[in-house]
Amino acid sequence: MTATPITYLDSADVARICADLPVVDIVHDTLLAFAREEAGLTPEAALRWTTASGDSARSLILPGWAAGSYGCKIINASLGNHRSGLPRAAGLIVLNDPETARPMCLMEGARISALRTAGVSVAAVRALRAPGGLTRAAFLGCGRQAEVHLELLAEVCPALTEVTLYDRDGERAEERAASWRGAHPEMTFRVAGHARDAVEGAQLTVAVTTTTEPYVELDWVPAGATFVNVSLDDAAESLLLGCDRLFVDNWDLVAADDHRLLGVLARAGRVTGPGGEAPEKGRAVDAELPALLADPTARPVGAQERVVINPFGMGVHDIAVAAAVHAAAVERGIGLALPR
Repeated sequence: MTATPITYLDSADVARICADLPVVDIVHDTLLAFAREEAGLTPEAALRWTTASGDSARSLILPGWAAGSYGCKIINASLGNHRSGLPRAAGLIVLNDPETARPMCLMEGARISALRTAGVSVAAVRALRAPGGLTRAAFLGCGRQAEVHLELLAEVCPALTEVTLYDRDGERAEERAASWRGAHPEMTFRVAGHARDAVEGAQLTVAVTTTTEPYVELDWVPAGATFVNVSLDDAAESLLLGCDRLFVDNWDLVAADDHRLLGVLARAGRVTGPGGEAPEKGRAVDAELPALLADPTARPVGAQERVVINPFGMGVHDIAVAAAVHAAAVERGIGLALPR
């Protein structure tokens, strides 16, 4: 029997197909499938090291299954890549034949990883708030994740007209603002001189930095605003413990992490999972996103409540988006056949 070739989809193939995919809806549906136990994941593996240049680097492997597809994402990152003009993160996604378990498709993973991350943020905001009334947003960090988040927010929030940017590299923030002005003439963009200035004026703040030092305090966030803690270490203890509502994508993943603040607080007994009793001088997580999206009316959010969304990142979303990419590639006859 002749071995079937492995299909390889490069970054251009993936980007071309993803441009036509309803990523937020795919993420939303996958969260619902996860709630029904029709999609799942296993613990990720992490390899971390310090490069010869003194930068933090890591390689993560996230296995998952969704929509009858099985595979894993390998996503690597080094904080020193910007000095070489390279993106911080890059990776691959492997999809396996569900019958033989042999690898059947290999594709560039950075675009999918960025899209599914932003898709989770936007799906959660769409479920918790009235996106049609969102006019002011802020970004802490001006890298690829900020770009992809704005891309998806613009589709879901038609009234979004004011965007504030902050980055520790002010020149980078100015360059991003100039680029976005050309791409989104319907919006106004300004650069804040301090992170607090950006957060205080926004209905929605998306933190997409590389910081390992929490700094956004509770009193920075206006009443009725939402803070999406994508990079996980921007929100300070006062914000995580003091916000009116705290949502995570998967509590087991968050609580098992020994690098990020919410996991540290969980192990210290100061934060418990959904349904748990709030500890003294601590809190319980209000809900996981799969449960929240399955029944948003069960946990209505008040108009003046401060909300924190703390998505850790579930590999199941990478597999769901990758499966949609693979299906489209097969339909269109896209991809390079690699011999085994």
